Amino acid sequence: MNVQVLFFASLKEHLGKSEMQLELTASPSVEALWKSLSAGKDALPAQILFAVNHQYVKADYQLKDGDEVAFFPPVTGG
Repeated sequence: MNVQVLFFASLKEHLGKSEMQLELTASPSVEALWKSLSAGKDALPAQILFAVNHQYVKADYQLKDGDEVAFFPPVTGG
């Protein structure tokens, strides 16, 4: 299964990339995907937002082939 992963703002800086294409052998949850991308070091940050195919989802959402997953910090204005 293939998924495209996008990172924004400080998450992009933290991981050193803005996007990646992944080929996965299983159908992980959004949270499991984050843990694998951060080499198991980082739990899913409490304030992080995530969307699959431009729709907000919960951390336990099971990914499907062809999904686009976006991780981003909350947006603030001033």
